[in-house]
Amino acid sequence: MKIHPRKIYDLLLEKSSHSNATVQEIILGLTWTFCRSEGMGLCMSPGQPNRTLSWSGTLVGQAIADLAPWVRSWDSYQATIGMAVINSVINSTSPLLQQAQPLSSQGSANLAVFEHFLPLIRGKRVVIIGRYPGLSQYEQEADITVLERQPISQDLPDTACEYLLPEADWVFLTATSIANKTFPRLVELSQQAQLVLMGPTTPWLPELADMGINYLAGVKVTDTDALRQTIAEGGGTRIFDVGVQYCVLELYKIPL
Repeated sequence: MKIHPRKIYDLLLEKSSHSNATVQEIILGLTWTFCRSEGMGLCMSPGQPNRTLSWSGTLVGQAIADLAPWVRSWDSYQATIGMAVINSVINSTSPLLQQAQPLSSQGSANLAVFEHFLPLIRGKRVVIIGRYPGLSQYEQEADITVLERQPISQDLPDTACEYLLPEADWVFLTATSIANKTFPRLVELSQQAQLVLMGPTTPWLPELADMGINYLAGVKVTDTDALRQTIAEGGGTRIFDVGVQYCVLELYKIPL
Protein backbone atom coordinates (compact mmCIF):
# COMPACT_ATOMS: atom_id res chain seq x y z
CA MET A 1 0.00 0.00 0.00
CA LYS A 2 1.37 3.37 -1.04
CA ILE A 3 1.33 5.88 1.81
CA HIS A 4 1.04 9.50 0.69
CA PRO A 5 3.78 11.38 2.57
CA ARG A 6 1.40 14.10 3.77
CA LYS A 7 -1.47 11.85 4.82
CA ILE A 8 -0.48 11.50 8.47
CA TYR A 9 0.07 15.25 8.84
CA ASP A 10 -3.26 16.09 7.19
CA LEU A 11 -4.95 13.66 9.59
CA LEU A 12 -3.31 15.13 12.68
CA LEU A 13 -4.24 18.67 11.72
CA GLU A 14 -7.80 17.68 10.87
CA LYS A 15 -8.29 15.90 14.21
CA SER A 16 -6.94 18.82 16.22
CA SER A 17 -8.63 21.58 14.20
CA HIS A 18 -11.81 21.56 16.29
CA SER A 19 -9.98 22.92 19.31
CA ASN A 20 -10.42 26.56 20.30
CA ALA A 21 -8.02 26.15 23.19
CA THR A 22 -4.77 27.96 23.78
CA VAL A 23 -1.45 26.61 24.96
CA GLN A 24 -1.09 26.96 28.71
CA GLU A 25 2.44 25.59 29.06
CA ILE A 26 5.29 24.17 27.01
CA ILE A 27 8.31 22.43 28.53
CA LEU A 28 11.11 21.53 26.14
CA GLY A 29 12.85 18.95 28.29
CA LEU A 30 16.09 17.10 27.72
CA THR A 31 14.28 13.94 26.54
CA TRP A 32 10.59 14.84 26.34
CA THR A 33 8.58 17.87 25.31
CA PHE A 34 5.38 18.52 27.25
CA CYS A 35 2.37 20.60 26.23
CA ARG A 36 -0.58 21.49 28.43
CA SER A 37 -3.73 22.83 26.76
CA GLU A 38 -7.03 20.91 26.78
CA GLY A 39 -5.03 17.99 28.11
CA MET A 40 -1.43 16.84 28.19
CA GLY A 41 0.57 16.03 25.08
CA LEU A 42 4.05 14.60 24.69
CA CYS A 43 6.67 14.29 21.98
CA MET A 44 10.27 13.16 22.21
CA SER A 45 12.62 16.15 22.14
CA PRO A 46 15.00 16.51 19.18
CA GLY A 47 18.10 15.65 21.18
CA GLN A 48 20.50 18.16 19.72
CA PRO A 49 21.37 21.46 21.43
CA ASN A 50 20.12 24.72 20.01
CA ARG A 51 20.78 28.13 21.55
CA THR A 52 18.86 30.20 19.00
CA LEU A 53 15.16 29.32 19.32
CA SER A 54 13.79 32.70 18.30
CA TRP A 55 10.26 31.93 19.51
CA SER A 56 11.21 30.98 23.08
CA GLY A 57 8.99 32.79 25.58
CA THR A 58 6.19 33.40 23.07
CA LEU A 59 4.25 30.12 22.93
CA VAL A 60 2.03 30.27 26.01
CA GLY A 61 -1.31 31.83 25.12
CA GLN A 62 -1.06 31.00 21.43
CA ALA A 63 -3.95 29.16 19.81
CA ILE A 64 -3.70 25.43 19.10
CA ALA A 65 -4.62 26.26 15.51
CA ASP A 66 -1.50 28.41 15.17
CA LEU A 67 1.02 25.95 16.64
CA ALA A 68 -0.34 22.59 15.45
CA PRO A 69 0.81 23.20 11.82
CA TRP A 70 4.38 23.29 13.09
CA VAL A 71 4.23 19.48 12.92
CA ARG A 72 4.86 19.87 9.17
CA SER A 73 8.03 21.89 9.74
CA TRP A 74 11.47 20.63 8.77
CA ASP A 75 12.82 22.43 11.82
CA SER A 76 13.05 19.63 14.39
CA TYR A 77 12.16 21.83 17.35
CA GLN A 78 9.09 23.31 15.67
CA ALA A 79 7.94 19.84 14.57
CA THR A 80 8.33 18.58 18.14
CA ILE A 81 6.28 21.45 19.54
CA GLY A 82 3.62 20.90 16.89
CA MET A 83 3.35 17.20 17.69
CA ALA A 84 3.11 17.77 21.44
CA VAL A 85 0.44 20.44 20.90
CA ILE A 86 -1.60 18.11 18.69
CA ASN A 87 -1.33 15.26 21.19
CA SER A 88 -2.55 17.56 23.97
CA VAL A 89 -5.82 17.84 22.03
CA ILE A 90 -6.20 14.36 20.52
CA ASN A 91 -5.12 12.22 23.44
CA SER A 92 -7.11 14.06 26.08
CA THR A 93 -10.41 13.05 24.47
CA SER A 94 -9.68 9.90 22.44
CA PRO A 95 -12.03 7.01 23.29
CA LEU A 96 -9.31 4.61 22.14
CA LEU A 97 -7.30 5.23 25.27
CA GLN A 98 -10.26 4.13 27.35
CA GLN A 99 -10.41 0.86 25.39
CA ALA A 100 -6.67 0.17 25.52
CA GLN A 101 -5.15 -2.44 27.80
CA PRO A 102 -2.90 -0.96 30.50
CA LEU A 103 0.41 -2.79 30.71
CA SER A 104 2.24 -3.77 33.86
CA SER A 105 5.82 -4.98 33.82
CA GLN A 106 7.94 -7.40 35.79
CA GLY A 107 11.01 -5.38 34.84
CA SER A 108 11.58 -1.87 33.50
CA ALA A 109 8.30 -0.05 32.92
CA ASN A 110 9.64 1.61 29.75
CA LEU A 111 10.00 -1.88 28.21
CA ALA A 112 6.49 -3.06 29.04
CA VAL A 113 5.51 -3.09 25.35
CA PHE A 114 8.21 -5.58 24.44
CA GLU A 115 7.40 -7.74 27.46
CA HIS A 116 3.74 -7.76 26.38
CA PHE A 117 4.50 -8.81 22.80
CA LEU A 118 7.29 -11.28 23.59
CA PRO A 119 5.09 -14.41 23.34
CA LEU A 120 4.00 -13.30 19.85
CA ILE A 121 7.42 -12.36 18.47
CA ARG A 122 9.44 -15.40 19.53
CA GLY A 123 10.65 -17.16 16.40
CA LYS A 124 9.70 -14.18 14.20
CA ARG A 125 11.83 -11.66 12.34
CA VAL A 126 11.52 -8.51 14.38
CA VAL A 127 12.78 -5.02 13.53
CA ILE A 128 12.75 -2.27 16.13
CA ILE A 129 13.24 1.34 15.07
CA GLY A 130 15.41 2.88 17.77
CA ARG A 131 17.60 1.50 20.55
CA TYR A 132 15.51 1.44 23.74
CA PRO A 133 17.41 1.44 27.05
CA GLY A 134 17.48 -2.10 28.44
CA LEU A 135 16.31 -3.73 25.22
CA SER A 136 19.22 -6.20 25.17
CA GLN A 137 17.42 -8.57 27.56
CA TYR A 138 14.83 -9.29 24.88
CA GLU A 139 17.43 -9.74 22.16
CA GLN A 140 18.34 -12.98 23.89
CA GLU A 141 14.80 -14.30 23.48
CA ALA A 142 13.80 -13.18 19.98
CA ASP A 143 15.34 -12.53 16.56
CA ILE A 144 15.55 -8.75 16.94
CA THR A 145 17.33 -6.27 14.71
CA VAL A 146 17.57 -2.68 15.88
CA LEU A 147 17.83 0.19 13.40
CA GLU A 148 19.42 3.32 14.81
CA ARG A 149 20.59 6.64 13.40
CA GLN A 150 23.58 6.41 15.70
CA PRO A 151 24.16 2.64 15.78
CA ILE A 152 26.10 0.95 18.56
CA SER A 153 27.41 -2.62 18.84
CA GLN A 154 25.11 -4.86 16.78
CA ASP A 155 22.68 -2.14 15.71
CA LEU A 156 22.28 -1.40 12.01
CA PRO A 157 22.09 2.09 10.51
CA ASP A 158 18.62 3.39 9.73
CA THR A 159 19.32 3.14 5.99
CA ALA A 160 18.99 -0.64 6.39
CA CYS A 161 15.23 -0.10 6.63
CA GLU A 162 14.91 -0.40 2.85
CA TYR A 163 16.21 -3.97 3.02
CA LEU A 164 14.90 -5.28 6.35
CA LEU A 165 11.41 -3.88 6.86
CA PRO A 166 9.81 -5.55 3.79
CA GLU A 167 11.04 -8.93 5.10
CA ALA A 168 10.08 -8.44 8.75
CA ASP A 169 7.26 -10.27 10.53
CA TRP A 170 6.96 -7.60 13.23
CA VAL A 171 8.01 -3.94 13.22
CA PHE A 172 8.04 -1.70 16.28
CA LEU A 173 8.01 1.89 15.08
CA THR A 174 8.56 4.83 17.37
CA ALA A 175 5.90 7.51 16.93
CA THR A 176 8.72 10.06 17.01
CA SER A 177 9.04 9.11 13.34
CA ILE A 178 6.02 11.34 12.72
CA ALA A 179 7.82 14.44 13.96
CA ASN A 180 11.09 13.61 12.17
CA LYS A 181 9.23 12.86 8.90
CA THR A 182 10.42 9.24 8.49
CA PHE A 183 6.97 7.83 9.31
CA PRO A 184 5.49 7.66 5.77
CA ARG A 185 8.34 5.67 4.26
CA LEU A 186 8.85 3.38 7.25
CA VAL A 187 5.15 2.53 7.32
CA GLU A 188 5.13 1.89 3.58
CA LEU A 189 8.07 -0.50 3.91
CA SER A 190 6.39 -2.36 6.79
CA GLN A 191 3.10 -3.27 5.12
CA GLN A 192 3.80 -7.02 5.21
CA ALA A 193 4.54 -6.96 8.94
CA GLN A 194 2.51 -6.64 12.10
CA LEU A 195 3.18 -2.97 12.75
CA VAL A 196 3.22 -1.50 16.26
CA LEU A 197 3.31 2.29 16.59
CA MET A 198 4.69 2.98 20.04
CA GLY A 199 5.94 5.48 22.56
CA PRO A 200 4.65 8.57 24.41
CA THR A 201 4.49 10.48 21.11
CA THR A 202 1.76 8.12 19.82
CA PRO A 203 -1.53 9.83 18.86
CA TRP A 204 -4.56 7.70 19.74
CA LEU A 205 -6.35 7.77 16.39
CA PRO A 206 -8.35 4.88 14.83
CA GLU A 207 -7.60 6.17 11.32
CA LEU A 208 -4.02 4.95 11.72
CA ALA A 209 -5.36 1.49 10.87
CA ASP A 210 -5.98 2.80 7.34
CA MET A 211 -2.22 3.37 7.04
CA GLY A 212 -1.36 -0.18 8.02
CA ILE A 213 -0.83 0.26 11.75
CA ASN A 214 -1.98 -2.89 13.57
CA TYR A 215 -1.36 -1.87 17.16
CA LEU A 216 -1.08 1.37 19.09
CA ALA A 217 1.20 1.19 22.12
CA GLY A 218 1.07 4.65 23.60
CA VAL A 219 0.72 6.04 27.09
CA LYS A 220 -1.88 7.46 29.41
CA VAL A 221 -0.93 10.12 31.91
CA THR A 222 -1.25 8.83 35.48
CA ASP A 223 0.23 11.75 37.42
CA THR A 224 0.35 15.11 35.68
CA ASP A 225 2.38 16.90 38.35
CA ALA A 226 5.00 14.17 38.60
CA LEU A 227 5.20 13.91 34.81
CA ARG A 228 5.68 17.65 34.42
CA GLN A 229 8.37 17.83 37.10
CA THR A 230 10.26 14.80 35.81
CA ILE A 231 10.32 16.14 32.26
CA ALA A 232 11.39 19.59 33.46
CA GLU A 233 14.24 17.98 35.41
CA GLY A 234 15.53 16.10 32.37
CA GLY A 235 13.77 12.79 32.91
CA GLY A 236 13.92 10.10 30.22
CA THR A 237 12.73 6.58 31.01
CA ARG A 238 11.82 7.69 34.53
CA ILE A 239 8.52 9.13 33.28
CA PHE A 240 7.28 5.53 33.02
CA ASP A 241 7.84 5.07 36.75
CA VAL A 242 6.16 8.26 37.95
CA GLY A 243 3.88 9.88 35.37
CA VAL A 244 2.72 7.65 32.49
CA GLN A 245 1.71 4.05 31.83
CA TYR A 246 1.97 2.11 28.59
CA CYS A 247 -1.31 0.90 27.07
CA VAL A 248 -1.87 -1.31 24.00
CA LEU A 249 -4.77 -1.52 21.59
CA GLU A 250 -5.18 -3.75 18.54
CA LEU A 251 -6.81 -1.46 16.01
CA TYR A 252 -8.86 -3.97 14.04
CA LYS A 253 -10.63 -5.01 17.25
CA ILE A 254 -12.05 -1.55 17.79
CA PRO A 255 -15.88 -1.80 17.97
CA LEU A 256 -17.62 -0.16 15.01
